[in-house]
Amino acid sequence: MMTRRIVFTVNRQEHMLEVDVRESLLDVLRDRLDLTGVKKGCSVGECGACTVLIDGEPFDSCIYLAVWADGKQIRTVEGEAKDGKLSKVQAAFLEANAVQCGFCTPGLVMTTTALTESDHSYTKQEIKKELSGHMCRCTGYHNIIKAAEKALQDKGEQDHDCCGKCHQ
Repeated sequence: MMTRRIVFTVNRQEHMLEVDVRESLLDVLRDRLDLTGVKKGCSVGECGACTVLIDGEPFDSCIYLAVWADGKQIRTVEGEAKDGKLSKVQAAFLEANAVQCGFCTPGLVMTTTALTESDHSYTKQEIKKELSGHMCRCTGYHNIIKAAEKALQDKGEQDHDCCGKCHQ
């Protein structure tokens, strides 16, 4: 087994780990860091349940090698709520009743979070396209799209770590 030491930040906390060079980021997050909000679905990058943000961009962590995360900023659904308060995206998913069984929800929340943090304004069709890499077996996607639209409407009020001036 060939291993490599990596240093990366997950949900604002730095980690140094020795990882097998063949180990997926999904397995490291779930099995080594106990971040079980990252779901193991298809294991081939098709369902989106394992989506995390890597340097602000959504990736399927099941097909992303852990060694590639060296030096990167990783965000999982566990890191989105702050001080016990849900993020705007998480709240929008609850308000729109877009959670059903919840298995796909963390990945959808992370992709939607990336959309809200971009400079782009999305049409309904573009939202559907951006979320098309996620499979949900419980819904017809209507409430999921509604939640994403709500989160994007609230885009100017997004939760973020900053100097605090924007909240005064």
